[in-house]
Amino acid sequence: MYAAVNMSQILLPQTNLLDGKLLKQLFLGFYWLICSAGAFQLNLQAQEPGKSPAMSCSANLEKKTVEDSFKLAGDFLLQAQKPSGNFMYAYDWQRKRELTGDNQVRQAGTLWGLALAYAYSQKPQFGRAVLRGIKFFRSRSRELSDSGRYVIYPGERAGATGTIALIALAYIDYLRAAPEIVLRKRKDLLTELDQYLQFLMSLRRSDGLWYSRYRLTDGKGYGTPSPYADGEAILAITKAARYLGRKNLIKPAFDSADSAYQRYVTEARRKHPDSPYTKGFYQWGSMSFYELATSSWPQSRKFGPYVIELADWMIDVHRTLERRKNTAYAYEGIIHAYQLAKKLGLKDKQVKFGCVIARGLNKLISWQVGGPLANNFAKKGASDSVALGGVQNAADEALLRIDVTQHQAHALILALRYFDFKSSKNSSGQP
Repeated sequence: MYAAVNMSQILLPQTNLLDGKLLKQLFLGFYWLICSAGAFQLNLQAQEPGKSPAMSCSANLEKKTVEDSFKLAGDFLLQAQKPSGNFMYAYDWQRKRELTGDNQVRQAGTLWGLALAYAYSQKPQFGRAVLRGIKFFRSRSRELSDSGRYVIYPGERAGATGTIALIALAYIDYLRAAPEIVLRKRKDLLTELDQYLQFLMSLRRSDGLWYSRYRLTDGKGYGTPSPYADGEAILAITKAARYLGRKNLIKPAFDSADSAYQRYVTEARRKHPDSPYTKGFYQWGSMSFYELATSSWPQSRKFGPYVIELADWMIDVHRTLERRKNTAYAYEGIIHAYQLAKKLGLKDKQVKFGCVIARGLNKLISWQVGGPLANNFAKKGASDSVALGGVQNAADEALLRIDVTQHQAHALILALRYFDFKSSKNSSGQP
């Protein structure tokens, strides 16, 4: 078996008869109709230059391993939360000390991670931690009369768009998972969420992308769009529209998704096949496109092939399995592609993505301090109660950052939701 051919290159050679963008849209629409009808599977195969040949997939991902690893990661994040509601940003288990420094976006991302952990496990300690974190950001927010609410994070000279988007995601996923909260509290939380979403939309530019930062004095947006912030913002408004009935955000979600795909996927890869912009957008774009593709909204199906395409790029071009730093973020996208491949009956893609998920998560779990597959280095930190369950950014790196553990915990949740553990050891797959 060989790497899959780029069908757009085969079916749509360069021509002056039609604009290239239109050609690609025609192809993607045709491809999706074939996939969704289940009438045909893409079996054209050839080894492409720069891609690894297929290999037998001997990896086996055990469900208990993933469950045990998630529990440890969740406990680490809970313990990292301070009484004020934010989190210990970084800890060195060799030196046994918390490091100075902070990052407002990663703080907000960790809050979202706890909301996801609560949604998956329904454990009350995660719910309490989410409310504690919400209280922290609430107490450091400023309300505007005409454009919502924004955060003034301690020690920062400017606000970050990603902070607002991730706080909104924390509200969204907590509210989806906590229907039992008293009506008054739910109403207050929905009001605050709408204020954050209103401010997020005030940072949106006319081209559908977002200013990456905002002034603390008046909340005015500025700065070049960022693939991270744009992806986070698209995911937030898409989930708010889909799960909490904010229908006014549907069209902006579609328009911004189109703009971001054009900028961070099409144009970025035209300039550089392994673009850092595509890498920065990868998991956020994949999660956003998955939410759009699996919705019932008209014209949403075109986003499905984007999820598959980006997973192929992450595996074959960015070569995530060969990276020496933690790549848990990649599996936030690849697992969604795996689930979509299952839905579409794309068996070859499911096998390929499943093999990568099994190999990749086994590797990353071995970097967890005291984890079920901990390597010899990570085992050494298991006696440190502060470090236990934290995930390293490399196989032999003692520094534990909250965002690294948060991304990996989310990848583990996605595996537990979607991965077929019974057939994770496949007869063939892609490296």
